[in-house]
Amino acid sequence: MNLAIKDIRHNAGRFSLTGIGIGMLLMVVMGMGGIYRGLIEDATLLIEKIGADLWIVQAETKGPFAELSRIPTNIVDRVSVVPGIKSAGQFIYHTIQRSHADRSLRIAVLGLDWPKDNGAWLPLCAGRSLAQAHFEMIADKTLGLSIGEKLQLGKDMYTVVGITEGMVASGGDGLAFFTVNDSRAIQFDTVGETVRLERASRKVRADTDDLFRSRPFILDRTSGQTSSIPVIASPSISAIVATLKPGIDISTVTSVITGWSDVSIYNREEQRQFMLRGTVEMSKKQIGLFTVLLTVISAIIMALILYTLTMEKQHDIALLKLIGAPDRIILGMVLQQALMLGGVGYCIAYVIGLRLFPYFPRRVILLNQDLLLLGAVVFIVSVLSSLLAIWKAMSINPNEVLSG
Repeated sequence: MNLAIKDIRHNAGRFSLTGIGIGMLLMVVMGMGGIYRGLIEDATLLIEKIGADLWIVQAETKGPFAELSRIPTNIVDRVSVVPGIKSAGQFIYHTIQRSHADRSLRIAVLGLDWPKDNGAWLPLCAGRSLAQAHFEMIADKTLGLSIGEKLQLGKDMYTVVGITEGMVASGGDGLAFFTVNDSRAIQFDTVGETVRLERASRKVRADTDDLFRSRPFILDRTSGQTSSIPVIASPSISAIVATLKPGIDISTVTSVITGWSDVSIYNREEQRQFMLRGTVEMSKKQIGLFTVLLTVISAIIMALILYTLTMEKQHDIALLKLIGAPDRIILGMVLQQALMLGGVGYCIAYVIGLRLFPYFPRRVILLNQDLLLLGAVVFIVSVLSSLLAIWKAMSINPNEVLSG
C-alpha cells in the first residue's frame, strides 16, 4: 500500500483545502503570465494588422504609438513617388474620452485612408465596413455599442455600421474606426466659445500691425475659418504607412526617405520594438515581480503544510524506522505528497483559469510553452517545499515510539 496516498486519505480535508489554496495562487500566477502575453498582443495588434512595411513619422520621434507625431498630409504624395513604394496612406491615431448613455466611454480613434481603405481588412463580427466618406464608424465590441447606434463626437453625429472583435489599443481601450477626415475633425474639434475667442485674438493682433491696417481686406479674412487662411497649415496626420512592391529591398527605399530632414522612417519591426520597450516594459517588470512573489508564497505554504503533516506523523515514522523501514520509504512518502499537492494545485489552477480568464477586462493569452514552464516551476517548488519536511522526518529518533 502506498503510504503517501493512505496518509492523504487520513487527512483528506486538510489536503483538499491546501490544494485549493495552492491552486488559486497558481491560477493567479498563470493569469499574470497570460496578461503579459495579452499586453504584447494588444500593443502590437495594430502594427501587425495594418501590415505596413514602413512607417514615416515626424522627425526625431518614434511614431504615433510611442509619442505624439505630426506631419503634413502632402508628404503622402512625396512618399508615393519614391521608387519601390507600392502604396502610401494617411494614418491618424489618438484617444478620446466622452460621455455616452450615462457612462464614460474611452475610445482609441483610428483614421482609415478613405476611399483607398474602407476597413474591409478588419475582423468584423457584425455589420459592414465604411460605405461613405463621413459620419460612419466601426467600433469594437468592448465599447458596448451596437449596430445603428448613434454617437455624438464633436459637432457631428456618427452611426455605428460595423462591430469588430478583439481590436483594442495597447492600453486596453476599444478601437473605433473612422475615415481620416472624420477622425481629424474629432481630434481638432473645438467648442464655439473657443473659436470666437481665437478669432477675436487674431483681430487684436492684426490691429497692431501696419500691414493689416493698410490692407483691411486681409483683416476681414482673419475672422473666417482657420482653414480659409492660406498662411495657416492644414491639420496634420499622425504618420504615413507605406507598403513596398514585391521583390524590392527595403534598404533601398529607406535610404531615400532617410535623407529627408522633416521626417523619420522605421520598418515594422522597429515600430513593434518601440511598443514593447515602452508601453509593455514597465508592465513586464511589475507582472514579473508579482509572479515571483506569488510563487514564493505558494512554496512557503506548501512547506508549512508538509511540515505540519510530518509533525503529526512523528510516532508513525518512528515506528516505521523501529521495524526497519529504509529511509527511502519515508523520504518517498513525503516527496510524493509534495508532488501530489503541487499537481492538484496546478490542475485546479488550469481548470478554473480557463473558465475565469475570458471574463477578465484585459486579454489573457495562455501559450503551451508558458503552461509547460509553469508546470516545471510547480515541480521544482514542490520538491523544494518538501525539503523541510524530509529533514524533520529523517531526524526523528526510532526510540521515540518506545517513550510513548
